[in-house]
This record gives sequence, structure tokens and C-alpha cells, in this order.
Amino acid sequence: MQETQGVSGRHSLTELKTLLSRVATTDENLVQLARTRNDVLRHSSETGDTLLQFTSSTAGHTERQTAMAQERTALTREQTRLSTRSTELANIRTELGRERTTLANQRTDLAVARTDMARRRTSLAEGRTGFAQMRTRLAEERTGLASNRTELARERNRLAVDRTQFSVRRTDLAEERNHLAVTRTVRARARTKLSWQRTELARERTHLAFLRTGLSLLTLGIVFFRYFGVSWWSIFDVALILGSVFLIVQGASGYWKTHRRVQALEGLISGDEGFRDLETG
Repeated sequence: MQETQGVSGRHSLTELKTLLSRVATTDENLVQLARTRNDVLRHSSETGDTLLQFTSSTAGHTERQTAMAQERTALTREQTRLSTRSTELANIRTELGRERTTLANQRTDLAVARTDMARRRTSLAEGRTGFAQMRTRLAEERTGLASNRTELARERNRLAVDRTQFSVRRTDLAEERNHLAVTRTVRARARTKLSWQRTELARERTHLAFLRTGLSLLTLGIVFFRYFGVSWWSIFDVALILGSVFLIVQGASGYWKTHRRVQALEGLISGDEGFRDLETG
């Protein structure tokens, strides 16, 4: 029983100590809270002052923010304009890039053409060297030809003298040829007249042949008529006699006309210069 009471007393003391400790702790906490409240109140006062300052600063900042907002709006518009301009410049840059590519291709083509021209220039230089050598050789040949030309000039002078002599001789021969041409013309006219005379004499001879044939046939017809008398063959004899009479008439008339033309031609021939030259010769 006493032990139970002793245990209960110790337990009560422990609880009391615990409560005292808790009370002490609570008091300390209260003191700490009071201090904290005082600090908070002081800090609140400071915060109020700071808040007033901050409010004033906020109003100033608000005004500045409004100005900055307006400036930002202007900058936004400027940025939009610059963006549009940047887009245009980007398009221009793209076009310039394409043009640069085209120019690069042209430059490549020009480089290839330049290479070809360089090769061609080298080939032309080689050809020029060959032509220079040929020119040297031709110059040497020209020198030799100049010497030959000098010799030929001397020969030409000598031949010119001979040509002058031959020209004088040719002039004399030309005059003689002209004289012979005149003589030939006169002789040609005389020959033409003689040809006419020969033609007329041939016609005269032909008409005489007709006349002779007609007389022969007339004689033959008379002989047949006298020998055989009148019969059926007398028709042939009469036809033969009439034909012979026709031949005699044609031959006589033609001979008379031709004989007169022959006499006229003889008068012309006797007065021709060609025949006088022949008579003189």
C-alpha cells in the first residue's frame, strides 16, 4: 500500500515537473511571441512607410510604364514595319542570291570560254611562229626574186628596144597590109562581076543548048513525018515538033536576054579599077 502511494507520489511529481516545464516553455513562447509581435508591429510600421513610398514609386512607375507602353506600341509598329522591310529585303536577298547564282554560272562559262580562248591563243601563237618562219623564208625568196627582177628589167629594156624596132616594122607592114586590103577589095569586086558574067555566060550556054536541042528535035520530027507519012504516029511527030518549037522559042528569047546582060557586064568590067590594075601590072 505504501509502495503504491510512493509510486503514485513519484508519478504526480513527474507530471508536475512536466507541467511546470510546459508552463515555463509556454511562458517563454509567450515572451517570444510578444517580442515577435512587437517586431511585427515595428516591421508593419516600417512596411507601411515602405508601402507609402512604394505606392508613390508605383504611381511614378505606372506613369513611366504608360510612357513605356506607348513607346513599346511605337516600337511594335516600327518592329512590324521593320519586319515587313526585312521580308522585302529577304525577298531581295533571295533574288540577289539567284542572280548571284546566275552570275556564278556565267562566270563559270566565261572561265571555260577563257580557257578555250587561252588554248586558241596558244595555237594562234604557234601558228604565228610558223608564219614568222614562213615570212623569213619568203623574205629570202623575195630577195632572190628581186635579183631576178633586176635581171629581167635589164632584159626587158633590151627587149623594149627590139620591140620598138618591131613596132616600126609592124607599122610598115600594117600600111602595106592596108594597101593590100584595098587591092583585095577591088579584086573581090572584080571577081564578083566576073562571077556574074560567068553565071550569065552559063545561062547563055544553057539557052543555046535548049535552042540546039529544039532544032535537033524539030529535024527529027520532020524526018519522022516525011519518012512514015500520015499515021497514028503522026500525033507523036506533031507533039515532038511542037515541043521542039517551044524549046527553040525559049532558047532564042533566053539567049537574047542573056546576051544583052553579058554585054552590059562587059562594059562594067572594062571600066572596073581592078581590071585597070591588072592591065597596068
